[in-house]
Amino acid sequence: MIAKKIDLHVHSTYSDGTFTPSELVHEAERAGLSAMALTDHDTTAGIPEAIQASAGTSLEIIPGVELSSEYSGQEIHVVGLFITPEHPGLTAALSKFQNARNQRNEKMLELLRKEGFSITMESLVQENPDAVITRANIARYLVDHNQIGSINHVFEKYLGDDCPCYVARKKISPMEACRLIHAAGGLSVLAHPVLYHMKPAELNKLIEEMKPAGLTGIEAIYSTYDRGDEIFIKKTAEENGLLISGGSDFHGSNKPYIHLGTGRGNLFIPYSILERMKQHLH
Repeated sequence: MIAKKIDLHVHSTYSDGTFTPSELVHEAERAGLSAMALTDHDTTAGIPEAIQASAGTSLEIIPGVELSSEYSGQEIHVVGLFITPEHPGLTAALSKFQNARNQRNEKMLELLRKEGFSITMESLVQENPDAVITRANIARYLVDHNQIGSINHVFEKYLGDDCPCYVARKKISPMEACRLIHAAGGLSVLAHPVLYHMKPAELNKLIEEMKPAGLTGIEAIYSTYDRGDEIFIKKTAEENGLLISGGSDFHGSNKPYIHLGTGRGNLFIPYSILERMKQHLH
């Protein structure tokens, strides 16, 4: 019997992915997934479409979201799973985040125009209807309009942290992110902790601060991890009494080397991870 596999970290066109929620459902079926969590940045708007598209299939859709937060000057992402998308507290917070993101985008576009690029918010929104516009959308626009060679080049020279057109935005704390997710009935997961390059003591301190706010899991299986990373995070999870989560962080052609369900080719997230999460919820 073939083991059932899942993907609990996926992005659609409603944030910075290039697949619509419906296309993600078809891609998940093609990849042989049993369950998929849609975890767009700061929005739950794509979840109804994903659920509708999955009707009549064997694919289970987990309602999710990915929140950006800040801790000791570093960006930390927190994934929410099994959330209630229409929860009033969550929707109000997401609306506030999106307004702040829009103001930040306007400032970055202004700086890009000063660098000689031709780009406006109107044209960006026209090509990304219903999406929460992120730096990835801006970079994609410049590439698609032949103003620069590659998305990587945009980030390396203009929009990456500390680059001339980058604008920081005020973020909530990881603890606040956990509380928002918990209030919306979800499980909060510390996303891709290896990417923060923290020392073990620093990571444990962050976890200790997040747990009272509702942290329940940690992303131990992830596209860019090597075997040592996975072992370390699984051990960290065990020591801190956290559930294990896993995801590809699929973005479509915005991250062309990452594939849904399989990451860089070897990713495997067993369905048993989801079963343990459901047991925790009940």
